[in-house]
Amino acid sequence: MGKLAGKVAVITGGSSGLGLASAKRFVEEGAYVFITGRRQEALDEAVTSIGRNATGVRGDAANLDDLDRLFDTVKREKGRIDVLFASAGMGEPAPLGQITEQHFDATFGLNTRGTLFTVQKALPLFNDGGSIFMTGSVASLKGYPAFTVYSASKAALRAFARGWLNELKGRNIRVNVLHPGPTDTSVPIDADTRRLFESHIPRGKLGRPEEIAAAALFLASDESSFVNGIELSVDGGLSAI
Repeated sequence: MGKLAGKVAVITGGSSGLGLASAKRFVEEGAYVFITGRRQEALDEAVTSIGRNATGVRGDAANLDDLDRLFDTVKREKGRIDVLFASAGMGEPAPLGQITEQHFDATFGLNTRGTLFTVQKALPLFNDGGSIFMTGSVASLKGYPAFTVYSASKAALRAFARGWLNELKGRNIRVNVLHPGPTDTSVPIDADTRRLFESHIPRGKLGRPEEIAAAALFLASDESSFVNGIELSVDGGLSAI
């Protein structure tokens, strides 16, 4: 029997990268998964690659109407949620002195506001004893030039987790933050940036989406039943040195 047998999971931003790798792993472990993505073609391809027990719902986690449509679909098809992986996010560089209102609003609108309302709108469907976790970033633990807005938008998730686990303790719902490090996904990385990241990771290689998915499985499953309010850095040691 899989570690998520009979569970219903929702993963925002699940049409590519870390979210898609996690969706595949969750299904392998017995879950039914709902994933979101903004592009229908990519979403359809993701559902096909997962192969079974998956529903794709097109939408933007920064759009509250899209979130309503997501959870209406979950309610209609399954009626409950056991695991929520709020993974949708974005990060673009903007050095101090060049930060625009549009950049700030877009970054916080998805990473912070979108995550908050994703969790809030999921709660009426949540089973007691469930697991909520969010994609943070090691950028919120370090001081990367030109990524201060992104880092701040992810740092807010730590405060969310600590407050929400206290609010939800009566329902035994756990809330954690997963901090991925630089990972080899479909998002292109220029050669200089890749070398820079690799030079800061002790093993000298970027992470693989499957390695992040393994950590996501731990937070989703009952194996982490005594894990609540943590920031789990899965970054090959980058944030530790």
